Amino acid sequence: MDWNTLASALFGADHGIVRTGDFLHGDVLFDGAPLTIIGTTHHAPIGVALALAQARLVLDTMARHPARPILLLIDTQGQQLRRRDELVGINRAMAHLGMAIDLARRRGHRVLGLVYDQALSGGFITSGLIADACDALPEAEIRVMRIPAMARVTKLPEAMLTELSQANPVFAPGVENYVAMGGLRRLWQGDLPAALRSALDDSPTDDRRASDGKARGGRRLAADVVQRVLHAD
Repeated sequence: MDWNTLASALFGADHGIVRTGDFLHGDVLFDGAPLTIIGTTHHAPIGVALALAQARLVLDTMARHPARPILLLIDTQGQQLRRRDELVGINRAMAHLGMAIDLARRRGHRVLGLVYDQALSGGFITSGLIADACDALPEAEIRVMRIPAMARVTKLPEAMLTELSQANPVFAPGVENYVAMGGLRRLWQGDLPAALRSALDDSPTDDRRASDGKARGGRRLAADVVQRVLHAD
């Protein structure tokens, strides 16, 4: 689903979201209450400029609209692989975006992520995976690395990784596997406004991804490891 169709389904044809290049931004009304929309489109690579533009809007929302919810619309191919961005500090720009989102959460803003198209790598880690909760449309594509690339990095045969992906969500791309691992809270199907309403009503304030992954059988050990670290002497 393209971003304009999604926005119209959620907020009506006069939604007020603007596209500036690959950057989506705007203020919308939902059930009579304002939301800040921050997002990307066209499988945007997240470079320094785009990371800083998103962070700026998060900070502006905190300054001008305390406690207003923020909805992140996610469609990214990951970080920008370009020498210029590496030289000017893409790692710091993306960290700045992640810290801005985390600060918004700590200041009482509900921050929700919605993967409506594609979410890969660092572009997803510094947005939807830092939100209070991240959901997705069923047709979205989410992965960190394709199996052929994973085989090159791990030096393991593709056939072995393919076999592992059939039983272990950690090795497999796809929204259902990210739900199983707890990275995604739920999929939005059918009535999209109702799904957003539910997401706003029950967004958690604590990080439940590890416990969700354990309960769903997608990550069986992460929650226990977290507790052991937290309670270590």
